[in-house]
Amino acid sequence: MSENILITGGAGYIGAVLSKILLDRQFNVTVYDNLLFNQASLLDCCHHPQFRFIRGDIADQKKLTGMLKEFDIIIPLAAIVGAPACARNPALTKLVNYDAPLSMLEKISSEQAVVFPTTNSGYGIGGANEYCDEKSELKPISDYALSKVQIEDAFLQKGNAVTFRLATVFGVSPRMRIDLLVNDFVYRAVKDSCIVSFEEHFRRNYIHVRDVAKAFVLGISQFERMRGEPFNVGLSSANLTKRQLCEEIQKHIPELEILSSEQGKDPDQRDYLVSNSKIEALGWSADYSLDDGIRELITGYQILRANTFSNV
Repeated sequence: MSENILITGGAGYIGAVLSKILLDRQFNVTVYDNLLFNQASLLDCCHHPQFRFIRGDIADQKKLTGMLKEFDIIIPLAAIVGAPACARNPALTKLVNYDAPLSMLEKISSEQAVVFPTTNSGYGIGGANEYCDEKSELKPISDYALSKVQIEDAFLQKGNAVTFRLATVFGVSPRMRIDLLVNDFVYRAVKDSCIVSFEEHFRRNYIHVRDVAKAFVLGISQFERMRGEPFNVGLSSANLTKRQLCEEIQKHIPELEILSSEQGKDPDQRDYLVSNSKIEALGWSADYSLDDGIRELITGYQILRANTFSNV
């Protein structure tokens, strides 16, 4: 008998990829999403007999919690994602990113499994040559990172969750986002042949959206082995400064001009090296390199119009 999976926010950037992969693996998948961006990212799932879509808001707790008991596995993706989007409305961010998931958590039984994504931006500013692993101190700077750290702790304390501290995600999705760093830089390179980079010495880790989905599949299949633990999920070959990222893109677009700017400040202020050895020790490894993602994005940007594909 197939397990029943609920994905809140399943029509989003990660969810639109993950939903299709789980359906292909014969899970019963229900997506609960308010379609905030008027996206039609799940149309390719509608033919599948094991797919169900419910239009609803994560803040509508009466509607959401009334159906939770139906599911074996819950994947809470619904969130306001990214520091700029969160800064626009801090009160709404708290409601969506903390209050609503916490209320949902209180209704989830200990027999249900939760696989929850958070962000490795919770590490804040790391040491110059020190890798942040799952035992490293969390030092979130933005409201977005802080809310994610707080709700992750609540899920882990419950004891029936696996959490994934995601690196900066890149790649093409049916619900595309161009505001993510790699996706944004490649877009600028393709359309303008120029990237203006500030705080270019800041380091980040990166991960393809399909490798994120692969981590969720691992979290489901190895849940008892992983439960109660956080895991960094990133591409170990891609701990890069923003300048190095630009230079990797330049290898694909030689005419690209990279300009350094003293103006500009990232609200997340993340600067760290990340170790992904904990999840790799379980047999997970990334299938997609940064080069793969850059090539994919260059092709995708021949198709996409940008103004509908961002969170801000």
